Amino acid sequence: MNQVLFFDSMLTPKIITFVYWLLLVGVVVSGLGTMFTTSFFAGLGILIFGAIGVRIWCELLIVLFKIHENLRKVAEKDQPM
Repeated sequence: MNQVLFFDSMLTPKIITFVYWLLLVGVVVSGLGTMFTTSFFAGLGILIFGAIGVRIWCELLIVLFKIHENLRKVAEKDQPM
């Protein structure tokens, strides 16, 4: 808990994983709803491209945090002792 309160560890990557699963459930529900109410192919497109889009968006956010972690490691190595 101390790491979270003093920003020693990042909380957001854990939240992004949770948000990914919520968005994926939303894409599946939306895609299936569209498949059975309006157009089968539109719903299939929502399922395929929505799942890919959500994955790419979340991965890009995670990459930003990985870059931050690596930059922090480089900065700690460069500090004189």
